[in-house]
Amino acid sequence: MKKKRVSMDKIREVLRLHEMDMGVRKISDVLSISKTAASEYIQELKASNLSYQEVLKLTDSQLYEILRGQKEKSERYRQLKDYFPYFAKDLKRRGVTLKRLWEEYIAKNPHGYSYAQACWHYRIWSQASRVTMHMEHKAGDKTFADFAGETVDIIDCKTGEINKAEIFVSILGASQYSYVEATKSQKKEDWIQANENAFHYFGGVTAAIVPDQFKSAVSKPCKYEPKINPAYEDFARHYGTVIYPARQRKPLDKALAEGLVRLVYQRILAPIRDETFYSLAELNERIFPLNEKHNHIPFQRLKISRYQLFLEVEKDALSPLPATRYELKDFAYPTVGPNYHVYLSEDAHYYSVPFKTGRKKVKLIYSTSAVEIYSNNRRIAAHRRDRTRGGYSTNKDHMPSAHRYYAEWNPQRITSWAAKVGPNVKKLVECVLLSKSYPEQGYRSSIGIINLAKKYGQERVDKACTRALCFKLYNYRAVKNILDKGLEALEEEKTDEAGLPFHENIRGAQYYNLN
Repeated sequence: MKKKRVSMDKIREVLRLHEMDMGVRKISDVLSISKTAASEYIQELKASNLSYQEVLKLTDSQLYEILRGQKEKSERYRQLKDYFPYFAKDLKRRGVTLKRLWEEYIAKNPHGYSYAQACWHYRIWSQASRVTMHMEHKAGDKTFADFAGETVDIIDCKTGEINKAEIFVSILGASQYSYVEATKSQKKEDWIQANENAFHYFGGVTAAIVPDQFKSAVSKPCKYEPKINPAYEDFARHYGTVIYPARQRKPLDKALAEGLVRLVYQRILAPIRDETFYSLAELNERIFPLNEKHNHIPFQRLKISRYQLFLEVEKDALSPLPATRYELKDFAYPTVGPNYHVYLSEDAHYYSVPFKTGRKKVKLIYSTSAVEIYSNNRRIAAHRRDRTRGGYSTNKDHMPSAHRYYAEWNPQRITSWAAKVGPNVKKLVECVLLSKSYPEQGYRSSIGIINLAKKYGQERVDKACTRALCFKLYNYRAVKNILDKGLEALEEEKTDEAGLPFHENIRGAQYYNLN
C-alpha cells in the first residue's frame, strides 16, 4: 500500500507547490512527473476550489472521487477510463504490460492520452479503488495461505466437550479465487492437508505459496532467510512449487490473505454464527457452499466475479497437479552406526545403509509405509517401514562381501550344499547343526566340512563323514583328522559282538574246572 500513499501524496504536493507560486516545469522536476500530468492536476484541483489545507484533510478515496468528478467532464478521459477494467484483468496474464495495452488503446483512439498520462491515470484509478487489485501478482504466480484468527466451536456428541476448529484460507494472487476449509488444528498435518486440498480445488499449482511465519510452515523464523519446516518443504517439492514466507510484521506481504480473512468473517462465519456443529465434516458442509457463493460475487468495480476472472486469466496458467497426492512424512537426523545401520527412535528399529557410508550423520525421511535415507542430498537407501522394536531391516546389497556371504547361510542352504558332496556329509552336517543350541554356531563348522572336498575330493570326505558318524564326532576337526591320517579307508569297526576272536592266550571253561 506504500505505492498508494506516494501517488496520492504527490497530487497533494502538486497543489502545495503551486500555491507557493512554483512553475509547472519546476513542479515536474521536483516530483519526477510529466509536465502534462502536473498541469492537469493543477487545473483539476483549482476547479474543485479546494485549498491545500482542505486537501490534506481528505482521505485518498475522497480525493480520488473529486479528481474523478473533474475528469468525468472530459470525453477523452471517459474513453480511457472505460479501458481500465480491461487493463486490470489482462495485466494478470503473463507477458502483458501496460505498454502493450496502451498501444492497443491508442490504436483505436489516436487522439487519446500519451503513454505516460495513461499510466498515471490508470495507477490513480487502481490504487484509489476500494477493491485493491494488487496488480503485481501475475496469473499462476502465488497462492497466499493463512489461518483466520476466529475459530468455530464443535461439540463432541458423546462427551459434550467443545473443540475449536481452525479456519484455513487460501487465495490465488491474480484472480483472488479463494478456498476456505475448517481444520482440526493448526498442526503440520492439518496445515499441509489443507494446502493440498486448496490446490485440488483450484485444479492446479502456483509457482509459489506465501504463508505466514508460524511453526507449521517455518521451523525457524527469520527476516531474510526463514527455515522452512522440512515436511512443508517436502510437500512443496512433491507439487513442484516453492515456499516463500511473508516477512514478519509485514502484513502487506500477504495483504490478499488478510483481505480474504475479513471477507470470510462477513460472508462465511457471520451467516453460521448461531449454528451448532457436531463434527468437522458437518461444519465444512456449510462452509464450502458459502465459499462458492463468495467466489461468484462480482468485484465492486470490475463487474466480474473471482470465478470468472479465474477462468479467464488464471486457470490455464496453473501447473498441473501431480499424479498422486502427497504422503505426509517426518524427518530425523541420526548418525550411521558401526554396523552400517541407522536407528529410528520412534519405532526403536534399525535400517541399513551402504557400508561405505561410514559413521556419518544422514537425513531419514519416513512415512507410514516407507523409510528413505539421504546423505549429501542423495538417496542412499530405501526400506519398508517396520515397527518391530529392536529389529533390523537389512538390504544385503548394503553389506560388505564377507558379511553378505555369511548372511546367506541358513540350515536349509547348508544341508543342500552338503548333499551335493555326499549323503553322509549331509547326515553329519545335520547332526552338527542339531548339536548346537543356536544354529548359527554350527554354520562355520559345517561349511568347513563341506569345503574339505576341495582338497580331499568328495568320495574321501563322504567316507570320513561315515566314520565320524560312527564315533559320533560332530565337528570339523574330527573329519579333518580322519582325512589327514587316511582313516576313512579302514573298514568300519563292528560294534555288535558276534563272539570273541580265537587267541592262544584265551582259556576255556575246562581250565577253571567249571564243568
